[in-house]
Amino acid sequence: MGFDVIRYLLRRIAYLVIVLFAATFMISAMLSLVPGDPAAAVAGENATPEQLAAVRKAMHLDQSLVGRYLTWVGHALRGDLGNSLLGARPISASIGQYLPVTLELVIVAQLLALGYAIVTSVYAADHPGGIVDRVTTTFSSIVMSTPQFVLGLVLILWFSVKLRWLPVAGWTPLTDNIWGNLKAITLPVLAIAAGPAGNYQAVLRSDMGRTLREDYIVMAEAKGLSPLRIRLRHALRPSLFSTVTLAGVTTARLIGGAVIVENMFALPGIGRMLVDSVNYHDYTAVQGVVAVIAVGCVLINTSIDLIYAMLDPRVGRLGSNRGRRRSYRGSRAHA
Repeated sequence: MGFDVIRYLLRRIAYLVIVLFAATFMISAMLSLVPGDPAAAVAGENATPEQLAAVRKAMHLDQSLVGRYLTWVGHALRGDLGNSLLGARPISASIGQYLPVTLELVIVAQLLALGYAIVTSVYAADHPGGIVDRVTTTFSSIVMSTPQFVLGLVLILWFSVKLRWLPVAGWTPLTDNIWGNLKAITLPVLAIAAGPAGNYQAVLRSDMGRTLREDYIVMAEAKGLSPLRIRLRHALRPSLFSTVTLAGVTTARLIGGAVIVENMFALPGIGRMLVDSVNYHDYTAVQGVVAVIAVGCVLINTSIDLIYAMLDPRVGRLGSNRGRRRSYRGSRAHA
């Protein structure tokens, strides 16, 4: 078992390295095809050919694509993502400033979506066809088919323009003012969380319905266990496998959705930093941001495997998706 765990960890580390190299190299290749000269943008319109040559050398633009990428990787491995082409500020410092906003936005949205899905699914699965079941199913269908920017506009028009309850844009850090932070983050979180909440509710509701028909649930009911204990302790846990997988994939997508929402609500997050860097041809900053996002996505996927092991310890011993599926089916069949 120890060897299987080590082999699994080595496989995940190798996957992390491959994804990071592929993502950063692809963004380097694509940025080299973008029209415009970064050296000219930095040196200014009136720069002499000598000045342009000096800027290109400082930015390693005189090297080939592969050489420039390897130079960047060598610095990145030491924690140096380079300096912004605008203002010469270290990119790592900029990411450190913008990243907490995006993390708060994504984490709160994910917790809200999962909380909604768990509460409504547990109740609706116990009362199929009831008013709560019909309302939540209809809500899930609507929000899953509504783009984030459309939902964001509806929220702005209703809660900001019409009711004047919440601000249209702006950001207040949590450390400065808790109430101001709550007002600033409410609409962006709702815009991001609505779609995943509908997805989670639909998947978990279906899995809960199947789980409640299992023989071991019927046996637990025959023993006189309370319905709430049966739902939360015996039915919810084995029903979360599909939802956990979906949550892992969705978390990575939420980071992409944050790009739209942060610009719509003028939030100083990493998504807005990415868009500004692209608009100003700050290729070094774009590459650094993409590298950070790639690390986050791979770490999220790895965390999902660990959560599988927490839900069922037998899953963690197998170390493969095929083994997980066999373990899950076996545990359901013999429960």
